[in-house]
Amino acid sequence: MHGKDFLSIKDFCPAEIQYLLTLGRQVKAHPVTYSEALKRKTLALIFEKPSLRTRVSFDVGIQQLGGFSLYLSPAEINLGKRESVHDVAKNLERMVQGIMIRTFAHEIVEEMAEHASVPIINGLTDYSHPCQAMADYLTMWEAKGHLDGLKVAFIGDGNNVAHSLMFAGAQVGAHVWVATPQGFEPKAEAIRWATKRSRETGGSCTVTNDVREAVLGADVVYTDVWASMGQESEKDQRASIFAPYQVNKSLFRHAKKDAIFLHCLPAHRGEEVTADVIDSPQSLVFQQAENRLHAQKAIMLELMKGDFVKLPGLEELREIAHV
Repeated sequence: MHGKDFLSIKDFCPAEIQYLLTLGRQVKAHPVTYSEALKRKTLALIFEKPSLRTRVSFDVGIQQLGGFSLYLSPAEINLGKRESVHDVAKNLERMVQGIMIRTFAHEIVEEMAEHASVPIINGLTDYSHPCQAMADYLTMWEAKGHLDGLKVAFIGDGNNVAHSLMFAGAQVGAHVWVATPQGFEPKAEAIRWATKRSRETGGSCTVTNDVREAVLGADVVYTDVWASMGQESEKDQRASIFAPYQVNKSLFRHAKKDAIFLHCLPAHRGEEVTADVIDSPQSLVFQQAENRLHAQKAIMLELMKGDFVKLPGLEELREIAHV
């Protein structure tokens, strides 16, 4: 997989996703073994959206692998306004060995990947949050001992987190249920892809408006905020629509007795989840947050272990020398 980009979990085959999860567990168990694996390599961190976990986990992760990070805020780049995505990609590929980008439109990371010769890692877009889903399934694997056959219930908006949970679940053979109000379902294309891949791995993908049906017998109950970044103006409207989809103790009782609770954070206690659920012994949200570090170290290890700057070919070198 080295030299590839990590834009969406659906870009890989099931074996590759399982390999990355296995590598994540190895990195977590034996960190010293990998402490110089990316020695002297630099990862550029482009943030169009702010973050706690993404910033810290990538920054710390690359340093724990022996490399360096370079934080680039909107003030430095202002993608597409101060400088084009093409020009940013062509500049950075000559100075760093990998680029992580956390932005809005998924097309931005695709365009960056098209033009940059170094690996591009999607730290989050409005369509996909693949690094989060890798940490999620790493946590499920640790807690349950397996991934195939698990019932994973996601309650809330059919957003980027829901998409990536569906994609990853389809890759590992899990049964993913998404319960959301009518009109807030995941994108039809995402559902079709997850359903098709699930047929190959023994999993399934189900979208419903019935929250109790989704949670019934679930091994994992997962939720996210009702209004994501960029949707602040819709907060009050969404609060009334999503109120019946709150994960509370009454709803959680329909899951299996040993079910775990997950949340990608930040959480709004009293809104999408109550304190007695997120702060209960069955909640693994902070283990899940820590696993962002280990899952992303595995991704960086696999993608950045080679040298990927495209050097001029022999004929081009001869032409340059002649000129």
